[in-house]
Amino acid sequence: MSNDSNNTHLALITKTTSLIAAGDIVGAESALAELADTDGDGALMVVLDQLAPKDILAVMREYDDSKASVVNLLVTPEQFARAMVLEKQYKDLTHTHLRNMVNAVVFRDDADPVEFLTAIGDLEGGAEALANYFAEKWSRIEAFARTGTFDAVEDYGVTLTDDELLASGYVQPRVDQDEVADRDWMQMAWLLRYECRDLFIEMLLVLRAKARAFDLGLEEGDEPADEDDGKFETSETDRGKATPAARASDEESAI
Repeated sequence: MSNDSNNTHLALITKTTSLIAAGDIVGAESALAELADTDGDGALMVVLDQLAPKDILAVMREYDDSKASVVNLLVTPEQFARAMVLEKQYKDLTHTHLRNMVNAVVFRDDADPVEFLTAIGDLEGGAEALANYFAEKWSRIEAFARTGTFDAVEDYGVTLTDDELLASGYVQPRVDQDEVADRDWMQMAWLLRYECRDLFIEMLLVLRAKARAFDLGLEEGDEPADEDDGKFETSETDRGKATPAARASDEESAI
């Protein structure tokens, strides 16, 4: 790679980082897209590999399904996983941005979803990030673990114990992936249960722990009281209006 290319990439990284820090996510994404247009996808992939995961995350989580994001199209499984495990810092109460971002990347046309799930599972915090993805579908995931189907009438049966869940890891699918290929949470759950079985169990155990903590009033650590914290509107983060990632001091304040 020439020095001119190196200098161009360094300048773009500095520019992108500054735009994200200023809250101009749209501007940062435009700068990255312009590089891909002028120098090719390979150049953008080089830059993405040098950007901080938190900056890649800031761009990806502002996903707009009305247009394709060049970052979402080119991010590698490893880059995506490193960014995804940081997403909880945004305190997104409904996890809407997380689900949209994950679906856009993991189910993009050229991707192997299992490669992404494996990369996520390889990182500390990966199972927790996936648990957050499924947080709004907890009862449906429990029913799927118990019955192997997504029939809503099964949502209220007896939950498998942790030991039963561990013992059920290698059951055969009751539905084909084609039947649940929604490029959303059902297909994600199917892939986890039958293609990444250990990760599915780990994710569900984390999800159960989160549900228990919620029932107990979220007294552990620095978790927010989700239902009481109605002031945080995720609509404010749409398309770069505000992206209030947790500061390091927020994390330290609980110590």
